[in-house]
Amino acid sequence: MRRLLLTGTALLLATGCRRPLDADASAIKSPTPDPTLGVVSVETVASGLVHPWAIEFLPDGRMLVTERPGRLRLVSSDGSVSAPLSGVPTVHAQGQGGLLDVALDPDFANNQRVYLTYAEPGEGGVGTAAARGRLTEAGLVDVEVIYRQRPKLEGNGHFGSRLVFARDGKLFITQGDRQSYRERAQDLTQGMGKIVRINADGSIPPDNPYVGNASAQPEIWSFGHRNLQGATLHPETGALWTIEHGARGGDELNHPEPGKNYGWPVITYGRDYSGLPIGEGTAREGMEQPVYFWDPVIAPSGMTFYTGTRYAGWQGSLLIGSMNPGGLVRLTLRDGRVVAEERHLSEIRERIRDVTQGPDGFVYVVTDSPNGRVLRVVPASR
Repeated sequence: MRRLLLTGTALLLATGCRRPLDADASAIKSPTPDPTLGVVSVETVASGLVHPWAIEFLPDGRMLVTERPGRLRLVSSDGSVSAPLSGVPTVHAQGQGGLLDVALDPDFANNQRVYLTYAEPGEGGVGTAAARGRLTEAGLVDVEVIYRQRPKLEGNGHFGSRLVFARDGKLFITQGDRQSYRERAQDLTQGMGKIVRINADGSIPPDNPYVGNASAQPEIWSFGHRNLQGATLHPETGALWTIEHGARGGDELNHPEPGKNYGWPVITYGRDYSGLPIGEGTAREGMEQPVYFWDPVIAPSGMTFYTGTRYAGWQGSLLIGSMNPGGLVRLTLRDGRVVAEERHLSEIRERIRDVTQGPDGFVYVVTDSPNGRVLRVVPASR
């Protein structure tokens, strides 16, 4: 068992990471630390879920959990799982598609609104979409679609997608490049490989970076992304942080800024599944470097900054679910850079699809399998 503390140039030398061609680049490669054992373990809260994808706590302590086949369920603290709630939009539940993220409106106590992302079938194929509705005990009512990725395309891969409300109430939606269409991540007239920023009702904020640009979709916030399946706000700065899948290598941690290009598929630290190179290297002028990258990959999923006190030394850590090799990745950040990485829960040998902090200060995760579980992460001495 080892914990790696890494800073500055020493980190680059210790990990064997070659500095990119851009002199201003500062991407740092994960040292792929050995699993850390004996610090945390898990307790099963609920089981029997079919490929659960996301978890969100309600104010009363119950959890909303999405299942990729298209079901939204309520999970109680005693582990009971509700029947599927009504009102969920029709989803394309094939391949990586289906019902994806769930989030509560910042004013949920007054309006009871719940937001969902999902793979939506329609003319031309499938695309990532977002809808909202009011939550009742029976399900969602007054459901309306507030965002649709344009255009819809054939295929079952790389939909993203996470929902994050900023402190000002604006809604970020992360998306994938739709796998077979990766070159469109650089095309501002199309929605693939983009983070979009909208108002809660689906309208476009006037301060978005491409408002007024006839050659771009006005909802776009940043572009050049591959498949963003993790997103969260920094608890101190309020900045958006994301994580996206690479191909063979090249999983990336970023904090996307408005109007910036994050490079995919022109630059990447990964290679194609065939083993062939992708694009033109690891750096290019005008394209952003990741804060941190993994090679080999961790197959990242949900992520959250931990702000509680249940685990010694974890406050302020960024926690990321891993689907391959599986487990929970903990990053320590200082001044916006990763200075240490630990890997936990490798012993449960499950794909962790989402990570969140509960109102009790414990971390909760969902496991992606035909018999998926909601797990509470607890100190090993508990």
